[in-house]
Amino acid sequence: MRPKAPPRPQTRGPGSVHFSLAAALLVAGGGLLAGHVLMSSHVGVPSAQAAASERPAPPNSAAALAAQIAETFAATPVTVAIGKNTVALTWSELGATVDDEALTHAASVARKAVDASGSAPDLDAVRAALAEAGAMPVTVDRATAAKALEQLKARFDSAPRSAVMDLEQKTIHRERPGSVLDIYGSMGALATAAQSGADRVELSTVEIAPEVTVATLGIEDVSQVLAQFETKYSVTDAIRNFNLKLAASKLDGHVIEPGAEFSFNEVVGDRTEKEGYKVAGVIDAGEMVDGLAGGTCQISSTLHGAAFFAGLDLVKALPHSRPSTYITMGMDATVVYPNVDLVLKNPYDFPVAIHFRVTEGKAVVQILGRERPYDQIEFERRVIEQLEFDTVTREDESIPIGTMSIDQYGFFGYLLEKQRKFYKNGELVKRDKWKVRYQPVTEYVRNGVNPDPNLPPPPPDKDAKKKKRLQEPEKEIYRLAQ
Repeated sequence: MRPKAPPRPQTRGPGSVHFSLAAALLVAGGGLLAGHVLMSSHVGVPSAQAAASERPAPPNSAAALAAQIAETFAATPVTVAIGKNTVALTWSELGATVDDEALTHAASVARKAVDASGSAPDLDAVRAALAEAGAMPVTVDRATAAKALEQLKARFDSAPRSAVMDLEQKTIHRERPGSVLDIYGSMGALATAAQSGADRVELSTVEIAPEVTVATLGIEDVSQVLAQFETKYSVTDAIRNFNLKLAASKLDGHVIEPGAEFSFNEVVGDRTEKEGYKVAGVIDAGEMVDGLAGGTCQISSTLHGAAFFAGLDLVKALPHSRPSTYITMGMDATVVYPNVDLVLKNPYDFPVAIHFRVTEGKAVVQILGRERPYDQIEFERRVIEQLEFDTVTREDESIPIGTMSIDQYGFFGYLLEKQRKFYKNGELVKRDKWKVRYQPVTEYVRNGVNPDPNLPPPPPDKDAKKKKRLQEPEKEIYRLAQ
């Protein structure tokens, strides 16, 4: 038998066209060039090398191109925002470096950008594509970033500022919250911004609330002086002056809300040695004796005077058993913890603040707030009756016959009518009235009965100034206005 002839190749009719696909992909670590070559029956099939020579390959692979863009990006400036503050750094200063593990995905994004360009790679277009996809192949080194953020934290962290009443300048400094940079809370924002190719990054901050706000102060306006009152004291009596300043310090800056009552004893508290008070002269049953916290009544009386002319309601205000040398008769207000109190009430629709200064021989009180709704407030005192005092004489064998010593000067008592008149637009619109009674103070005299002619007379009384008689009122009616 004859061997079978090999099968003949099938042929097509004239004019038919053969298509042959020659993939000329030059890939160096993920090639960028691929193409189809169309062949006719009249043209020979070129080799892959020939096809590659007809279309030049890009200078780098997609991965190399992405890495190049990442390295360039790390050196670019970035605006770092810390709250309201900004600072210019580079991404490399924040720890940005090429992320080798992210190059594969970045190369894929870069390849698509190159193919879409249809020509030589456009670096700006590729970078924009990486940024849009969040595929910038960079990573942020935490140690480097933390070091950079620590420097920013030291520079820009701010402590909170509490609201403060500046009573001397009659203004209120509003509160300001503090702000601190959250270093580790900012790491995520850095990584996200870097991978997005951002030129600005907002770092994470934590707001610290101030301890005192205008709301907790309870007052927003201390610009107006509703009234001021002052009394004088001797600068040589150091112990009494200490008590004055200590009691006044408890009152300075105290705010009385609209419609609220103020209690002197409640605000100042008990006047004990534990609280720092010292023994000084006090009035007890009409006599001047040594007592703990002597001088506190001058503080309450001075405050009473300021409250009187500020138009505050005088809910409870008791005079001393005898007139005081440091204040006009009828204006004093005694306090004894806890039962004898000075109680005031704010009748206005705005809060008021007490400002107390004790210095250079003067105790000065201001009532601060908004403008007082009265043009003038007047104090009027009328003496209804003067009450005679008694004299008690005691024999004293320690001093010679014919000599005497006054232990306590006596002075008259008085029955007064006190008024407070409120004027607005020049007209009297309101009036308060009180009856005030001061008991007469007994005079105590020691007469010498010792017959010894060699016995010296009693020495001069060092406290004579404290015991002298009060000056009697010169006028039956006395007025004072603010």
